[in-house]
Parts: sequence; C-alpha cells; structure tokens
Amino acid sequence: MIPDKYLEKVYSGFLGMNIGIRLGAPVEPTIWTYERILNTYGEITDYVKDFKNFAADDDVNGPVYFLRALYDDAKDGNLKPQDVARAWLNYAREGVGMFWWGGYGISTEHTAYLNLKHGIPAPQSGSMNQNGQVLAEQIGGQIFIDTWGLVNPCQPAQAAEFGQCAASVSHDGEGIYGARFFCACIAHAFQCQDIHEIIQVGLSQIPDHSLYAKVVNAVLDFHKENDHWRDCYDMLVRDWGYDKYGGVCHIIPNAGVCALSMVYGNGDLAKTVEIATMCGWDTDCNAGNVGTVLGVMRGIEGLPERYRKPMNDGIILSGISGYLNNLDVPTYAKEVALLGYRLAEEEAPASLLDSIKEGEVHFDFELPGSTHNMRISDSFYCTASHSTDVAYKGSGSLKILVDRMTRGNQCKLYYKPFYRRDEFSDERYMPVFTPTVYPGQIVSMKLYLDQWNGWETLGIAPYVRSMSDKKEHLQGYIKLVQEEWIDVTFVIPEVDGDLIDEVGIVIEGYSIAKAKTLGLLYLDEFSITGKSKYTVKIAKQRKEFGTITPFSVDHGAWGKDGDALSLMRCEPAFAYAGNYFSKDVRVTVPVTPINGESHLLQIRAQGAMRGYIAGFSDEGKAAIYKNDFGFKKLIETDFTWKHGTAYKLTLEAIGDWIALSIDDKKVLDIKDDSFRYGMFGCGSIGMGRTLFGDFEIMEI
Repeated sequence: MIPDKYLEKVYSGFLGMNIGIRLGAPVEPTIWTYERILNTYGEITDYVKDFKNFAADDDVNGPVYFLRALYDDAKDGNLKPQDVARAWLNYAREGVGMFWWGGYGISTEHTAYLNLKHGIPAPQSGSMNQNGQVLAEQIGGQIFIDTWGLVNPCQPAQAAEFGQCAASVSHDGEGIYGARFFCACIAHAFQCQDIHEIIQVGLSQIPDHSLYAKVVNAVLDFHKENDHWRDCYDMLVRDWGYDKYGGVCHIIPNAGVCALSMVYGNGDLAKTVEIATMCGWDTDCNAGNVGTVLGVMRGIEGLPERYRKPMNDGIILSGISGYLNNLDVPTYAKEVALLGYRLAEEEAPASLLDSIKEGEVHFDFELPGSTHNMRISDSFYCTASHSTDVAYKGSGSLKILVDRMTRGNQCKLYYKPFYRRDEFSDERYMPVFTPTVYPGQIVSMKLYLDQWNGWETLGIAPYVRSMSDKKEHLQGYIKLVQEEWIDVTFVIPEVDGDLIDEVGIVIEGYSIAKAKTLGLLYLDEFSITGKSKYTVKIAKQRKEFGTITPFSVDHGAWGKDGDALSLMRCEPAFAYAGNYFSKDVRVTVPVTPINGESHLLQIRAQGAMRGYIAGFSDEGKAAIYKNDFGFKKLIETDFTWKHGTAYKLTLEAIGDWIALSIDDKKVLDIKDDSFRYGMFGCGSIGMGRTLFGDFEIMEI
C-alpha cells in the first residue's frame, strides 16, 4: 500500500542521494585517502567544492536511466535482468559518460556492457562464471539501485528482488547482496524512523552467512560498545580493509562504511553523509546510498538548507539523450512516484497525474521547498525561495524578493533549458545537452506583486536568450498589478537557427533613487508547452564535451566542415537531438554523401537501440529501417544518387506512418507502430563519410 507523503519522500530520498553524491565526489579515491581528507578538510560539515554547476555522476546516471526499463520492456512490472540490460545498451553512449569505462576486465560496468554488446545476456553478463569473483563483487552492485527502492515503498522484499534483477546485469555474489540490502532499506524507510530497524530489514533480505551481512553486523556490534565512528573506521581498516579484497573498489569495505555512517549518524542525514564522506574509500557512492535511505526516512524536514540550496532542484546526467540529461528533480520525483503507484496497482492522485506531461515543462512549486532550478542573474537585487504565503493554484509558489531597485536596474529570473561547457567546473562523465524548449512553443506563467515601496510599479519583460550570441530576445514590457495574479504568455520566437539557453523574465526597477523599489514578486504555474518549429544552423554550433551541439553522438568522428556537420566512421554511428518525447514530426536536412553507401536520418529514436532510420542505403538505393536492438530494413526502392551531390532528405513520422522524401518527392512510406515518440538525428550503419546541413524540425 502506498504510504502517506509518498511523493514527498521520493523527492527527499532522491535529493538525499544527490546531496551525498555531490558531497563525496570531490574527495573520491584513489588520490583522496582517509588521512588526506582528515588533514585537508578536518571535520566536513558542508560541501567542500562550490561548483558552478555540478556535472554528471555515474551514481545518479544509473538510477535514472536503468529505471527506464519499466517504461520500455517491463511495463507490466514483471522485471527481468535482461530488461535492465537492454536499458544499459539503449541509453549509454559506448565509452562515454554513464559509468566508468575503465577497460574490459578492470571496470565491472565496462566489462558487463561489452558482454551484453556481444550477445551475452543478463544475468550471465555480470556473473562470476563469466567475469570472475573479484570483478563481480565490486561496488557497482549497490550504487545504481536506489530508484528500485523508491518505486517499491514499504515492500522491502519486492524492492530487494528488483534490486537483484538490476544488479545482476553487471554483478554477482556480494555485489547482489549489496543491491538487495539497500533496496530493502530504502523501501522500509518509507514507514520507519528507526535506522537500526531499517538496517535489520535490509539484513533480512540477504543470507546470514554472506560477507556483506558479516561486515554490517561487525559494525553493529562495535557500535554497541564504542561511541566514536573513527574508532569503528579503524576496526574496518584492520578487519575488512581494501588490502583484503581485490579489484578497484570492492563492495565489502564500502558496505562497512555505509553501515558505520548510518549507525553513527544516528538518524541525522547531514551527519550520516558527512561521516560516509570522511571515511574515504568510495565516497560519492557510499554517501549517495546512505543519503537515499536517510532522505526517505527523515523526509523533506531532514534535508539541511546548506546542502539542498546549491542543488536548486537541478541534476545533470550523461546518458544518450541530451533532453533527459537536464533533469528537474520535482518533476522526476513525480515520475518515480507514478511508477510506484503503477507497481502497487493503486490509482495515483489526479493532482499528481495532471501535474506532469511528457515532453513539456511544468513547474508548480507544490513540493515543499521546491524551486525547479529557477535562477536569478543578480543576487544583489533579487533572491528567490520557495513560498507557501501566496499561490495561484495549490499551496506553493516561488517568491522573489526585489530589494531596492531603482530606474535602470535589472535582474533576470529564468529557467536553463540548455548548458554550455563553460557553465561547468569540470567534465565529470561528459554530459551533453539538447534544449528542452524550442521556438514555436508557448511559455506561460502567473505573476503576483506585493510591492512595499517605490513610486513606480515594478515591471517585467518576458525573454529568451540564444546560445551562441547571448542575445536576449525581449517580448515587450508588462506592468505588474499590485496584489493581483496576472497571466503572462508568449510564443518562443525563432532565433535564426540558434539554440535557446534561457527562458524567463527581466525584472526592472522604475523608481527614482529616493524611492527604491522593495517588495515581493511571486511566480506560479510556469509552463512551456505546444509544438515546436525551428532550425538548427550548424554554423552556430560549438564543439564541446566531445560532440557538436546540440547532438549526443555515439561512435564515429564528428566535426564541422564549413557550415555542415561532418561524420566519418568505420562502424555504425549516430547523432541524437531534440525533445525525447516528440511524436509526430518532420525533419528536413541537406545530406551530401562523400564516401560509402550509408547516409541516413533518424526519427523517433528512443536511444541507441530503438528508432526509425532512413536515407541512402546502398549504391542506387534508398530505404527505411527500424532499429530494434538491430537494424531491420523495412522497405527499399531504387534511387540513383551520387557522391559529392547534396540532396534534401525529409523524414517524417505521423501516426503509424513513416515516410522518406528526397528533393521534395516522396520515395518511400510504410506503416509501423513500434515507436510512438523519440529524438531526431542522423548517422550511418556503414563505413564512409557524410556531410549534413542545417536541420529543419517541425512538430505536426
């Protein structure tokens, strides 16, 4: 049965996981040791790094992307290891992002991926028999599984089964037990406030004779007689340390750290993730796992503001979809909660169902403390925070304090639909992005003014900003109305083939210096909806994060050749962009075959292994393919084409019909209902080189 405050606890659990990851990541081994952390930072009580934006981390990539097995292959909730394995293959770019690509036989995840790629199914792909005991028992068995606990609230046994299915793709033995333990702990935390009871429930889902159970019990026994966690850590180093277990990052020493941090943290999330980080070893993994447990157990009230505020409800991922890589935490918590209701076979509340729509942006500020990653450009004039004082709908809104603005002073309040490399402090796991909003879509919001001082009423101007020239496209001045909600709506304009990296309002003061503007502005029901129509001009794109904006690329050598996107490859290679949930759409691109026979566009691509592909298939041929974990030619026709000649290819999907046109003449169409939505892109399934011109996209 779904518990009270389920959505809120999913939200706090996911935030808790990411707080732990962000805290632990800067001191992740092997450079950082327990001693070096202690000597450098002493007692950690806050983030040790002030990131511009925290880049992607494998410990959140896996929980988000592998859970998509429930959308793709296990819609009925009957999860099997191979369902999760297909998510591995579909959502990862081989060798880039997602997890550590440390080499076959070295990185457990890299090894499992290559096993899957070469036809070894799960769970054999992660088994001891296939990979050996040391590799199978590294820490990854428990670090990618938090969300399986979140979708099985109050069901520790079922959560453990889901965790085992997921972990068995890449791990075995003690690695499996770690997954079962933490999934059960997370599930039980929805109904329990006693960390010791939660740990016992986790232990009930693994064998008593396992090393995992033994190291956890060793910590519990030590804790009964000793008050200091550093003494317990010394015991772990002596009896369960890295010197006793092979591989790069074995699960058993880290299991001891997780148990230690939970019992000595004594139910306090901050203290728990801080201890997990100060222990060293796999800091971000351990702090992330225990952060999920404590986040669910303690709820929103247990998340310290010093850890929550810098996150601002925004998480970056590094999977194959640049659209999904820009994750809004409240929206994602709602998606996870809906999966939980589905698995429990319970009807979700209408308010939850109505609050999110795939492929659209909707920020309602209903979850406690939520900000939806809305940003302020100048914190001197404005500050933003969640509020329950005034709301247009429901109980929450975003409150902006406007502090002493005078005529000519400006401050922007905006959402970030796209990121550039210079907006990050590092390149952890190489995130890539495609915008989450586009020209042609409708932006709407509700604004309420409570102005305390100033001779002139505060005004705003809606705007979007284009990526390459940083130009703010203002939509006209709007005067706010004191103590009234007003509706602000505008259509996102075309930006001459550029990308959009900000959407919001410019707040401007109009009072003279003697009567500075002071007061509150409230934002509610911020939405970006509707069908898009836009162009991606290659000349305006940048090479960043190993790709050409706004594409996420998988295999091949991609670059810019004049004003064209260039692909050189010796194997299948594709680029992906656009709204992941785009349904009926038309994509038009000038395509110039330079070498080889395969020169293709793609549509409704749901990852590396799903979608439709069409274009030049062979010498004198054109074809439409379906990619469903392998390319199948659906239909082919004769079409004489030449190397070095540019052709206008148009690929469209409307309902069940997929059609290819060349130079405005339809040459192929076929009915297929395998894929209803997905990204657009381009690529090839054979050796050669191709130039792709500007992309014209229209949702129909």
